[in-house]
Amino acid sequence: MDFNVRKLASDAGIFFSRAVQFTEEKLGQAEKTELDTHFENLLARADCTKNWTEKIYRQTEVLLQPNPGARIEEFLYEKLDRKIPPRATNGEILSQFMLEAAKEFGPGTPYGSTLIKVGDCQRRLGGAEREFLQASSISFLTPLRNFLEGDWRTISRERRLLENRRLDLDACKARLKKAKAAEAKAAAVPDFQETRPRNYVLSASASALWSEELDKSEQELRVAQAEFDRQAEVTRLLLEGISSTHVNHLRCLREFAEAQAMYYNQCHKYMQELQRELGRCPDSLEVNCEPSERPSDPLNSPSPLDSDTLQIEEVQPPASGTRKARVLYDYSAADSSELSLHADELITVYTMPGMDSDWLIGERGNQKGKVPVTYLELLS
Repeated sequence: MDFNVRKLASDAGIFFSRAVQFTEEKLGQAEKTELDTHFENLLARADCTKNWTEKIYRQTEVLLQPNPGARIEEFLYEKLDRKIPPRATNGEILSQFMLEAAKEFGPGTPYGSTLIKVGDCQRRLGGAEREFLQASSISFLTPLRNFLEGDWRTISRERRLLENRRLDLDACKARLKKAKAAEAKAAAVPDFQETRPRNYVLSASASALWSEELDKSEQELRVAQAEFDRQAEVTRLLLEGISSTHVNHLRCLREFAEAQAMYYNQCHKYMQELQRELGRCPDSLEVNCEPSERPSDPLNSPSPLDSDTLQIEEVQPPASGTRKARVLYDYSAADSSELSLHADELITVYTMPGMDSDWLIGERGNQKGKVPVTYLELLS
């Protein structure tokens, strides 16, 4: 117990002396050992990496889980080292409500059957969202969190230790400077102005004491300098490892973007399928329609340019009125009169007299066919 109290008092004394020294440095009353420019740049780069990684991590959490209550719940489960219970996505919950409503209204009715179709689509969208959340958490969020809670904590600990070593080094430099000044003063001026031999003996003794103090200060300075240099090298190696962190985060970022692109592609595919299914029936609650009855839909609506009225090869572009258009989504031609499209490509489009407003004639090189307007961005 006595040892612990003595150690506590010693630590408190060191902390107080370092606080005083740090304050004097801020006020310009004490010298401070400066780090080289390269080291300072490494420190600034590490701080910048930490700050932006933290912001990106927090905002990605918000993107993947907008509900703050759910995020807090997941955080508590993680800190308690317990498995997070499965949680249905919003799409899956909506799907469940739609399917239950369809049972109440009757699955054979137009409204009930449509609820079943939309509910099934929402279920698949919810499943795709769940897979996206899991993939993003593993490939992107986890590496960022590991850096903040692992590598950065190690860097911060070593930086604090380096700062303490620097304060010790500066304190040794101050003691050495003080010892040199005192020794020079003792050697130049006697302790007493009297000329008795006893006073000269006292002066020589004081000079010897300051000389001994000078040797001790020089030895402490060498030890402090060695410890500072060693700690600076350890910290430098950790800071240079930030480059490897950037490479790792770059790979994780690409995986996150790929997972996000796959998720949106799946959603787009499911919605296209739902659009086709819904396009087969009119908005009527009286009777079910036959597959041949189709509303005016860009994917299924008839056009005066059907093969029995006019061959698509016979269509010629007008003398004026052609425009460029950018394709927004991929489109697969339903028959030979249509033109398949690829997202982001540029094509030439124009219309014909009497042609359905939901369709245009598109040309790509020697290829020609009908294209839906909703899949295009017309350029001026």
